[in-house]
Amino acid sequence: MGQAVTHLALSHFRSHRRVALDLRPQPVAIHGANGAGKTNLIEAVSLLSPGRGLRRAGAEELVRRPEALGWRIGAEVAGHEIDTRAEPGQPRVTRIDGKTAPQVALGRIVRMLWLVPSMDRLWIEGAEGRRRFWDRMTLSFEPGHGEAVLTYEKAMRERNRLLKDQVREPAWYGALEIQMADAGAQIIANRTDALARVMDAQRRAPTDFPISDLSAQTAAEEDARTADGLARAFAEGRRRDMAAGRTLAGPHRADLGAVYAAKGVPAAQCSTGEQKAMLISLILANARALADETGAPPILLLDEVAAHLDADRRAALFDEICTLGAQAWMTGTGPEMFESLGDRAQYLAVRDDAGQSVIDQIA
Repeated sequence: MGQAVTHLALSHFRSHRRVALDLRPQPVAIHGANGAGKTNLIEAVSLLSPGRGLRRAGAEELVRRPEALGWRIGAEVAGHEIDTRAEPGQPRVTRIDGKTAPQVALGRIVRMLWLVPSMDRLWIEGAEGRRRFWDRMTLSFEPGHGEAVLTYEKAMRERNRLLKDQVREPAWYGALEIQMADAGAQIIANRTDALARVMDAQRRAPTDFPISDLSAQTAAEEDARTADGLARAFAEGRRRDMAAGRTLAGPHRADLGAVYAAKGVPAAQCSTGEQKAMLISLILANARALADETGAPPILLLDEVAAHLDADRRAALFDEICTLGAQAWMTGTGPEMFESLGDRAQYLAVRDDAGQSVIDQIA
């Protein structure tokens, strides 16, 4: 078995007033009517990893209404006690084994991947969503990737401010561009490595889901992928960037390409069902690659993952998850969605009771 949440406690988190669950390290099948609070539950689990969770929500958005008290998520994961919370008007605070810790430290304890309905449009929306998906994939292999992205984006915001203000003095740009170049080169290297690992995992393991040929799409020249090359590119691009009022080249402009390998068709031109199946395949490949590296598969959060799969595909998905040994948190509107899982999973029924989510632990 891989990493698992063995205890989860919530206090005043979205629709959940109080939750206390003891869990086994096996798939968790969660069913209930729309609006009952299923996604809120797995969102809480997602906040045991670095970042803003699967909905990218701010701390204030997670508060249960109308009480508007502070919220808390406590968990036992991989032998560690994690506590993350936010008081009204205060930033989120994280503690690991009783000690205050930066969020990036969570990534060194638990690896987590997720697939949510909003990602179904990944291949037909703008490049920003695909970069975010790529960076989450990369973060699963290299927890420090998040720090590199934050460093790059902070320096770029300051550089963009200079560009908008039409500042022409080179000295103002030098230090910022060096920061961007160093962090940017690390981002590119991390992303390239993650892509190679997932592609290799897809090729090496049998799967009932379509395999994708992935590619990094960027306008950067080959020599603009190192720190020195990026620094030169930023310096040489100042005049053009000043006219635009923003930085026009760099890893923040990269895109992730995907082709349905068996058909040779770009993902954007595939059917909705094929696009969904390709996403599932990538998540499973990412999980297999992590299991190969760390010896344990990550925790998977799969919101409404079975909704657009027929019975055979659902059974194939569950078989792959169980073979992988992952604790996958999966949501669906009814228990029939998980019929083929049988006794290989534990079941939670979520219902609404006068505006409060109630969880019945069935087995």
